[in-house]
Amino acid sequence: MKFSARFPTLILCAALLASCSTTAFHVGSNFDPGLFASQVVQGKTTKEDVRTWLGAPTGTGVRVDTDGTRYEEWTYYVAEGELSELSATRVKTLQIKFDAQGVVRGYAWSSSVR
Repeated sequence: MKFSARFPTLILCAALLASCSTTAFHVGSNFDPGLFASQVVQGKTTKEDVRTWLGAPTGTGVRVDTDGTRYEEWTYYVAEGELSELSATRVKTLQIKFDAQGVVRGYAWSSSVR
């Protein structure tokens, strides 16, 4: 009797999962890496400048270069696509490293080609 009571629930879960597979998704906040590159001045631009331009970072961490220099790193990213076709997902990432004084010392951005 337990099996027959669970069966409708399993069917409902399977139907919900199948309907989700065509669902569009959007993660993160969009940004223009070209605009960022035109505004940033390495050695002068601060965390406050970046936060004003892009808002709060999606993630933060620490980067240690091969010479042992430690930097705070902020990451911004945006991803969008459809669950039914993940291979067509569009992704953009921007990583910015700051020195101990909160000044930009470097950045890197990448984008998926679609």
